[in-house]
Amino acid sequence: MYDERQLFPGGGFPGGGPGGGPPSSPPPGGQQGSGSQQPPGPPPNYTPQMAPMQAGPGGPSTFAVDPGAIRRCMFRYTYIWLRRDSFWFYPTFIGRRSIAGWRWIGWRWVYFGIDLDKIRSFTCV
Repeated sequence: MYDERQLFPGGGFPGGGPGGGPPSSPPPGGQQGSGSQQPPGPPPNYTPQMAPMQAGPGGPSTFAVDPGAIRRCMFRYTYIWLRRDSFWFYPTFIGRRSIAGWRWIGWRWVYFGIDLDKIRSFTCV
């Protein structure tokens, strides 16, 4: 599990929670729309294939996912690849540096957030 200070070093989880930690439930009404809107059901039962990384002149580079690029995935099943993890996600909040929504943990959805610069790649269906 991720430490909230790693996920949101600039001031906490969207919607906040007791003591600034992750909320035990999503924010009422959410931010930028209905942040508490749960997915309509489980995600697709397959794992998408990650597109090959595009290397620049100096080789592969590390950069943050652009909020404008991932915004088209709002309220859609989205597969997220981190450096050492990957999972289905259902985004309900996209900020300038972070994203929050529902993460599939194999049998149910849990509310979750992460910094955009931790995301290696994503695809939404």
